[in-house]
Amino acid sequence: MGDRFFANELPEFVPEAGGEEIEAGTKDSLEKLLCLPYRSFSDRLRRYALDLKDTVARQTWILSEKRVQDYTLYTGSLGTAFLLFKAYQATKNENDLRLCSDIIKACDSASRNSGPVTFICGRAGVCALGAVVAKHIGDDRLLDHYLTRFDEIRLPSDLPCELLYGRAGCLWACLFLNKHIGEERVSPARMRSVVEEIFSSGRQLGRTGRSPLMYEWHGKKYWGAAHGLSGIMHVLMHMELRPDEIKDVKGTLHYIMKNRFPSGNYRSSEGNESDRLVHWCHGAPGVALTLVKAAEVFGTEEFLEAAVEAGEVVWNRGLLKRVGICHGISGNAFVFLSLYRVTGKAEYLYRAKAFAAFLLDRSEKLISEGNMHGGDRPFSIFEGIGGMAYLFFDMNDPSGARFPGFQL
Repeated sequence: MGDRFFANELPEFVPEAGGEEIEAGTKDSLEKLLCLPYRSFSDRLRRYALDLKDTVARQTWILSEKRVQDYTLYTGSLGTAFLLFKAYQATKNENDLRLCSDIIKACDSASRNSGPVTFICGRAGVCALGAVVAKHIGDDRLLDHYLTRFDEIRLPSDLPCELLYGRAGCLWACLFLNKHIGEERVSPARMRSVVEEIFSSGRQLGRTGRSPLMYEWHGKKYWGAAHGLSGIMHVLMHMELRPDEIKDVKGTLHYIMKNRFPSGNYRSSEGNESDRLVHWCHGAPGVALTLVKAAEVFGTEEFLEAAVEAGEVVWNRGLLKRVGICHGISGNAFVFLSLYRVTGKAEYLYRAKAFAAFLLDRSEKLISEGNMHGGDRPFSIFEGIGGMAYLFFDMNDPSGARFPGFQL
């Protein structure tokens, strides 16, 4: 178990100090970062994030001669565009916005006639992000182009329901558009039909087990955020649900809470007894984000308590030997930012700061030494340093921080 993560030897809490106090001590570089006042710390993260952003753009766009081989947000060029848009939101640098738009145009060409239709791994992400960026640029013609292309997307009848490649992922793209373009840009009726398909499918498979809703992807009944129950429930809780649907969502969350491991971690799939994964995609981190959403939507203490307990698992076992968003330290830090947002407790902001400080202080050295995995696509947003840059930008506004492609 321990070979998947670093033992968390971070201090439970480090009080912030002034510059003279920091320099006067004998602290190592990591503890000095933890001593910094939050504003000074987040400013340092922002500067480093800007350097990372430039590196990601150079490696994935300039050095590739502006050719798109992988257009997705997950590991491809759209992820670079998404990071550039985040940088633009942080700095209002028009150059980042223009480069973002150029990359999306190339992704638009590369994704035509492609199969996947979701935000993170499909064409819906290209069109939705393209429309939002076109709105910021003020290009009405380009905005109409992307909105028209988005409206042309059709969901295959055999589409699964999960987030990365299924109905929930396409529904999330609709929510993203409505948030940034207008509340009813995608009509409630269009989204309602997808919601009903998700419930119909989940209830059909749920009849064979103890959970009201259950879904299958590639032969497994996953529980996690990327392919399973917690990801699908998270998206559904953004919708206007009927009483019977609310009951089923709550019942499904109760089911996974009741059947978690004694350690407090969550199974990657139904019947899986291996308590190894503490990732956004599989395990406590992704479930924690969903439970935070449940606490916000339903206002019940049980979901917040379960989210806090999952957060303890992330603190103890979430300092992963990977850097990225999907299955790395960067993604796990968003659990603490979410708990901070919903509770207002400073301890969670400190924990997010501690994970970010570990990345800032040690990730580059650990990766170069081979003691930390930089990702199979090392510059991508979900596997590599692009995700770390995204986290560092979000740390500047911790109350507004959202896990990319998952939280709204």
